[in-house]
Amino acid sequence: MQREYIIIDKDGLHARPASLLVQEAMKFSNEIFIEYKGRKVSLKSILGVMSLGVFQNSYIGIEVNGENQEEVFKALEKVLKDYNLIVL
Repeated sequence: MQREYIIIDKDGLHARPASLLVQEAMKFSNEIFIEYKGRKVSLKSILGVMSLGVFQNSYIGIEVNGENQEEVFKALEKVLKDYNLIVL
């Protein structure tokens, strides 16, 4: 299952929220990916996430495979929303 989001933070997907997003993803056994401009990396790799260089007003896709996908999305969306990266 995949969902798309628009990153609204003026600094894009910067280091602090990216690291918290990775930490949240690590709590789950699911395969979780983030996609930006045709590049897809594991959301469990801070180096991979930071290498994407996601800017403000950019679309990202998050893909979750496996069990409990809704629970995973809910947890990830909470991090994104708490750090004002997206609007739900």
